[in-house]
Amino acid sequence: MKLRTKITTLVLFLLVAVLPAQSWAGNYAKTQYPIVLVHGLFGFDDILFVDYFYKVPQKLSRNGAVVYIAEVSPSNSTEVRGEQLLNYIDEVLALSGADKVNLIGHSHGGPTARYAASVAPSKVASVTSVAGVNWGSAVADILKSGLTEGSVQEGTVGLITDAFANLIELASGSDPRDKPTDSVAALTSLSTSGSIAFNARYPEGMPSAYCRNDGKQLGENGVYYYSWSGGRTYTNALDVVDPFLAITGIAFGETNDGLVSSCSSHLGKVLKDNYKMNHLDEVNQSFGITHWFETNPVDVFVDQANRLKNLGL
Repeated sequence: MKLRTKITTLVLFLLVAVLPAQSWAGNYAKTQYPIVLVHGLFGFDDILFVDYFYKVPQKLSRNGAVVYIAEVSPSNSTEVRGEQLLNYIDEVLALSGADKVNLIGHSHGGPTARYAASVAPSKVASVTSVAGVNWGSAVADILKSGLTEGSVQEGTVGLITDAFANLIELASGSDPRDKPTDSVAALTSLSTSGSIAFNARYPEGMPSAYCRNDGKQLGENGVYYYSWSGGRTYTNALDVVDPFLAITGIAFGETNDGLVSSCSSHLGKVLKDNYKMNHLDEVNQSFGITHWFETNPVDVFVDQANRLKNLGL
């Protein structure tokens, strides 16, 4: 009888000790407004049950967040993708009953989210840019310099890359006709000249100059702006993509993640710009093979959701 009493007491003690912690963990990322993840160039929502933001939506959801993955073209100009994102936001607001959304965009998803926030700030609570191409990419500059505008070569490259983008759409279960592709327009948007022109039209959250950290956390449009990025190219010998990013990273001559420089990623409040992550690690690809001695990329997303939650967003 005494043994049963001791066991019962122990069980009750464990319940009291554990349940609050579980409750806390379950609400850690419970933002007021839904989170919408926005993929970058040649991105997708999921292909063969593999998310572009690998395991990120699942962990955000387990910690209380309501998460959506935007449906935008894998390859087009920032403005076209931005208009597609605005249409998607309207769908999210209708489904969720929320007044606003929190946008988190990776790579080209960063400027895409910025466009939506600048055009319709009443629908966006925050923009978080993950390795966003906010000042252009040296890789895009090199590719663009090899193509003469209006040339046969440009047209051929456009047809090939558009076909690849359309295959991504089909593999992810989408109809390419719903979100048309234009890879040449995407390349122009991601170039330094294209990005600078875009920044002049949509300056909210941007620092005063390249590599500065003086971007406003709270923009004049009432939207909160944040950014983070990696600063490594080769991070894990088991990841077959890392050698490719190590090669493309040579184009920069400054700290970069293989496709975007750390300085180009700056937007609003810069949380960190030198994680031991390359451009794919930032979204927990390939399949979670990232640097062994760096923060789990998924946890960076969850911590950002907690930051937004604490601001009432």
